[in-house]
Amino acid sequence: MLSDSDRIFQNIYGMKDRSLAGARARGCWDGTAALVARGGEAIIQEVKDSGLRGRGGAGFPTGLKWSFMPKEVGERPHYLVVNADESEPGTCKDREIMRHDPHTLIEGCLLASFAMQAHACYIYLRGEYIRERQALQVAIDEAYDAGLLGKNAAGSGWDFDLYLHHGAGAYICGEETALIESLEGKKGMPRLKPPFPAGAGLYGCPTTVNNVESIAVVPEILRRGAEWFKSFGRENNAGTKLFAISGHVERPCVVEEAMSITFRELIDRHCGGIRGGWGNLKAIIPGGSSVPCLKAEQCDDLIMDFDTLRGLGSGLGTAAVIVMDESTDIIKAIWRLSKFYKHESCGQCTPCREGTGWMMRVMDRLVRGEAEIEEIDTLLDVTKQVEGHTICALGDAAAWPIQGLIRNFRDEIEDRIKARQTGKVSAVAAE
Repeated sequence: MLSDSDRIFQNIYGMKDRSLAGARARGCWDGTAALVARGGEAIIQEVKDSGLRGRGGAGFPTGLKWSFMPKEVGERPHYLVVNADESEPGTCKDREIMRHDPHTLIEGCLLASFAMQAHACYIYLRGEYIRERQALQVAIDEAYDAGLLGKNAAGSGWDFDLYLHHGAGAYICGEETALIESLEGKKGMPRLKPPFPAGAGLYGCPTTVNNVESIAVVPEILRRGAEWFKSFGRENNAGTKLFAISGHVERPCVVEEAMSITFRELIDRHCGGIRGGWGNLKAIIPGGSSVPCLKAEQCDDLIMDFDTLRGLGSGLGTAAVIVMDESTDIIKAIWRLSKFYKHESCGQCTPCREGTGWMMRVMDRLVRGEAEIEEIDTLLDVTKQVEGHTICALGDAAAWPIQGLIRNFRDEIEDRIKARQTGKVSAVAAE
């Protein structure tokens, strides 16, 4: 179990003062100028050594991503963009940082931007996050008034400006290049890559896009050292992590824990267990709605980290754990996700534009048992045609929940179809 002294986010529940004074009392902005004085290369190396992997879903090594930025600033300025779009269903961790501990993010923006030689950073905030925007803007204003942002930010000798941009609520803008397009005032549609943002990003300039949590943990890593951060979790799965647990647990919550904690410990210690007991668990979605579900029997000794979940055909994603007990109509739950991805497709790629609607309509019939058993394999084949054939990962996100459903609950789908065919409507989902 992670001790309170090792938790990076000391005010995640908003029980303490979220103002600059409160943040400073918890250690924020302590010796920031000295951290900057280490130099950009040293900061990037420390983040690399820490083993920090992106907390937005993909799990790409953060320090390595920073190192892709050009070493020298040419005619084009460098930018850092913070992805605060957090639109993945089930995910609600970054909003707690922005609401209750915003100065961890703001200080992280300064240090990360300096490391990549960026004098400006943009935080792209989800359209639905109204109170979060207000809290974050108040914190940014406080930092400017205290001399922590602007000219000679925090006495570091580095000029740095931080801007907050409120999106319009499109899921697709969680994809980094669609986010950049939206930030530039255009329709949020993913760009072809290459060029990658580090070569041509915001306004055609070298840009790095990072998740809120990825940036907010950086100051503490630099203060306590890479070895401290690496001491949590397994090899290649280092550090602490915010887990957002929702669904059929006794106490849904967002909690910071060590990576590689077991699923059972996470649920028992922080959520009071599964509703109705562990024998009532049916399935979980371990990392936000886009990753495939796992069956209850796969969760007995489940380790919550990137590599373990990938090995099981799922993923840690954003660590948004959606728990479903035996009362869940799993087919209808995955249909609902299919409907979401169909709605949120930008329509740029044919496999996604056509495939998401097709998959949703077949799922709609599977919920009612009005399909043929042969259509299950046809549906699976279509998910394979969508997966990996689109500019961004929304096609994958639409395909994976259905693949997980068919892989783990095919018998339930077949039973529903047979029940409809034989007239045993009691086995069929409610309309």
